[in-house]
Amino acid sequence: MTEAAIEKENKQIARQYKELLRISYQTLSEDDKKLIRKAFDTAVDAHKDQRRKSGEAYIFHPIAVAKIVASEIGLDATSIAAALLHDVVEDTEYTLLNIEKMFGETVAKIVDGLTKISSLKKDKDVSLQAENFRKMLLTLNDDVRVIIIKIADRLHNMQTMDAMRPDKQIKIASETLYIYAPLAHRIGLYNIKTELEDLGLKYTDPEVYHDILKKIKESKEDQDIYIKAFSRVIEDSLDKESLDYSIKGRPKSIYSINRKIQTQNISFDEIYDKFAIRIIYKSEPSQEKFLAWKIYSIVTDHFRPNPTRLRDWISSPKSTGYEALHITVMGPKGRWVEVQIRSERMNEIAEKGYAAHYKYKQGDDNKEERGFEEWVTRLQEALENPDVNAVDFVEQFKLNLYSKEIFVFTPQGDLKSLPKGSTPLDFAFSIHTEIGLRTRGARVNSKLVPLSHELKSGDQVEIITSDNAQPNVNWLDYATTARARAKIKSSLKDEKKEIAEEGKAVLARKLKAQKIQFNEKSINELVVFFNLKTSLDLFYRVGIGKIDNQLLKDFANSRSNSLVSYFKNKIKKPQVAADINKDEITAKYDQLVFGKEEEKLDYKLANCCNPIPGDTVFGFISVNDGIKVHKKDCPNALQLQSNYAYRIIQAKWIDSSQQDFQSVIKLQGIDNLGLVSEITKEISSNLGVNTKNLNFDSSDGIFNGRITLVVKNNNNLNTIIQRLKKINGIDKVSRE
Repeated sequence: MTEAAIEKENKQIARQYKELLRISYQTLSEDDKKLIRKAFDTAVDAHKDQRRKSGEAYIFHPIAVAKIVASEIGLDATSIAAALLHDVVEDTEYTLLNIEKMFGETVAKIVDGLTKISSLKKDKDVSLQAENFRKMLLTLNDDVRVIIIKIADRLHNMQTMDAMRPDKQIKIASETLYIYAPLAHRIGLYNIKTELEDLGLKYTDPEVYHDILKKIKESKEDQDIYIKAFSRVIEDSLDKESLDYSIKGRPKSIYSINRKIQTQNISFDEIYDKFAIRIIYKSEPSQEKFLAWKIYSIVTDHFRPNPTRLRDWISSPKSTGYEALHITVMGPKGRWVEVQIRSERMNEIAEKGYAAHYKYKQGDDNKEERGFEEWVTRLQEALENPDVNAVDFVEQFKLNLYSKEIFVFTPQGDLKSLPKGSTPLDFAFSIHTEIGLRTRGARVNSKLVPLSHELKSGDQVEIITSDNAQPNVNWLDYATTARARAKIKSSLKDEKKEIAEEGKAVLARKLKAQKIQFNEKSINELVVFFNLKTSLDLFYRVGIGKIDNQLLKDFANSRSNSLVSYFKNKIKKPQVAADINKDEITAKYDQLVFGKEEEKLDYKLANCCNPIPGDTVFGFISVNDGIKVHKKDCPNALQLQSNYAYRIIQAKWIDSSQQDFQSVIKLQGIDNLGLVSEITKEISSNLGVNTKNLNFDSSDGIFNGRITLVVKNNNNLNTIIQRLKKINGIDKVSRE
């Protein structure tokens, strides 16, 4: 480069730096400015020999990221400094230790988190991508600013991707749509989420993107004329009330227009809400709600509202903190128009997310720190994840991100926000993990409801708890939120591990009786013999009685058959279970069950999607072929579920060796006072046994009873039968 070009570039860098300070959303103190200057000088020095693919000096990238962080997201000086330094440790001679010495622990921690994310393996494989995403979210435990700066970094990369190879563009754009846009949505960065989605579409489907963009530009003039016509109708009325306001039109994003075209199967011209009208008003905090409804009444005096499209997020803000009043009205020329009513404060929160919460939080000098803490806590709860399967986690996470919210009340009248489709179990876990784990039942609007009951906005929910209650595997069918499901899975794992510990002691005793040593070799042989994966699988199944004395005798016989052993050892090496020492109890999905009663029925697997054991599936009752089993995400699923809902039957894969089973006990005896009470007491004292049905009948002094129980295994059932026989007055106990 010539000296003149270098001089010009340096002036441009200096200009960008001054602009960074000027556009910062937070008020910067002198110390803040010194910190940012030091970070800027360090970044300039570190990247001095680097250039981007486009040919410009690399330093323009960290400055651009810092500008997004400072202005569009509105973070503090620490974050701006970390954004300037975000690539320094990964790409230059500077080490993390250098950064810590120069800028302190917080900045170093954020830079370290960003370096870790960048060094995650990049791969097209979806499960690896999901695993990377999961690891990335775990950095939240260090500092949530890591994720936010990463989103800003991704936004600038997406804005400047033109110089990249097409395959690289598609890969980065797909990852953006899969991970970063949902994340920006969850954090409440709606403007950035919209831009990421639009840019994602620009590279994944350029033809569609440019086609919609062209149509939006062509219709802009009409749109501006329409907004003016709409505004003219209500301006006089708003002015009469002495309101200080502005009316703006906001086009819907290209991505959301395309999604509507796809999902509703309509053309661009058929979409009526290609833009929204936003009325932003100035107001004192105490007057905000009153003025919002005043503007609402003025708008609806002039234009007829669609009552089903009213969204009041002022009385009940979204979990991201978003507040506004949304109405859809019949505007001029018979067109439906969405009108968003927001105060200036609400508008800032909608655009800046939690940074604006800082600014408006009332209280002591430490309000910023408190606001930040509250926000981080809320976000971490949403991302909580002890789940093993990364793909499941990402799908669950995205479901919870985009799901619409409902608002329900606690018995004390407090308001809780939950995703649409939530059940009393989700509500219980959202209050406290312990309440969730101890749930015995629920009342909705004072009526007892099943734990699978779907809650609706406005419901008042009361959770009935018991010290003896504990989660069972069916709860996973009732809970929908990631938090509740993660806690239930964790509890079930702990319970299984306790059973496995008991099973280990039982197995040691039983092997001794068979003259077999209890060591790693014999455990490995048992794991292979029973076609399991881990030693915990083995201990657990012994603990629940699925591997009983007879099966262990079969194992001992196969082992002592010297001829068989001789040939086995000669022909092939002894098999070794791959995961024998893994600290996990795995499932062998080997059986399909249908309906709420989990019945075993005849079925065929559908050829269109070829489900395999473990897939989430549903049954479809066909006319000629009986029950056909399809994957939930089968291409035909939507059509079948919408057109033939009455022929859909619940279905799921289970691990038959871990499943409880149902059994009926018949009792006969001489009727006496308190007999029923003694029977029920005996059954309820047996942990791990559920009573499904009780039927008692007394005639001429003779007592007959029929009890349906859900038990873990045979031993469980036999213990109960023996105990029932000992009750005074009972003559006969038998299995039906």
